Amino acid sequence: MKGLILWLAGGSIISMILWCLLGILLGAGAYTVYYGEGLSYLSSDPKACVNCHIMREQYDEWQKASHHAAASCVDCHLPHDPLGKWIAKAENGFWHSKGFTLQDFHEPIRIHNKNATILQANCVRCHQDFVHQITTIKPSESNTVHCVHCHNHVGHGPSR
Repeated sequence: MKGLILWLAGGSIISMILWCLLGILLGAGAYTVYYGEGLSYLSSDPKACVNCHIMREQYDEWQKASHHAAASCVDCHLPHDPLGKWIAKAENGFWHSKGFTLQDFHEPIRIHNKNATILQANCVRCHQDFVHQITTIKPSESNTVHCVHCHNHVGHGPSR
């Protein structure tokens, strides 16, 4: 038996220990993805947003909002170019995971400046026919009045 274990491990105890640590790391990673429903975040399904209990209020409000039939979470909160979308998903996923793991996020949750810029760009993109004459400045400029300053109920309903 000892000879078999040493043969499987490449002939040394150190390599066997490294294989065990790699197995534990892969197992813990796979369990974390399974437990956190990690694969659901690869979709555009708004139900993935409520995997985190903290997002339940926003999800419920979105269902009552005027944009419910026209736009989902990713339509408003992520860039529409494929590379930008996946970079934003990865970045937001990292910060969400860190926040929920360490419990160091602001309650109620707030949108970060970068995501507010993305949201503004998506408002303008979808409503370009109506707003092209009043959107002469770039959404990233700090003095921009964002659409949600006046229309804050369209995405997340009247209860806010």
